Amino acid sequence: MTDSVPDPAGSALVAEAIRKAAVAWVAVDARPAVALWCLPLDDALYVVTGPGEQAAPGLAEARTAEVTLRGDHGGRIVTWSAEVTRLTPESPEWTTVAPQLAAKRLNASGSPAEVARRWAADGCAVNRLAPAGPVIAAGPTLPDDSLAAPPRATPAVRRTPRPFRLHRVRRR
Repeated sequence: MTDSVPDPAGSALVAEAIRKAAVAWVAVDARPAVALWCLPLDDALYVVTGPGEQAAPGLAEARTAEVTLRGDHGGRIVTWSAEVTRLTPESPEWTTVAPQLAAKRLNASGSPAEVARRWAADGCAVNRLAPAGPVIAAGPTLPDDSLAAPPRATPAVRRTPRPFRLHRVRRR
């Protein structure tokens, strides 16, 4: 998709989608997009990745990413380019953002401050995804098809056994 949406309408759509986002699909380089829970704050999205948290290969080292957000109806409404900035535990931004992000973390053990300290100690990455450049796809430039892909190969797949029959049926 090389077409881009004009910036004024696109930037308003991106800003509104960011404000309502709970999950974002983030693609880095040529890798498939992964769904990440996120925190919308100051017209940007914040995500945490790393040991014991969600996996987003390559995001911690990336400079740019492609972000797709959904609308109120559950379908995709916009895809935009994001500038990726990694927050360091020593930065003032970390001290304000990490506890808010930790408070949003479901099933976290401990208080938000304890979770943020654990992220810093374990080497987790807190990344800021801010809009950069024109919108990649929105409205009429969104694809019409589902973009569903076949499942990727994995060693965890095994052959499904035949259904169990409790009572055998006799043949006459």
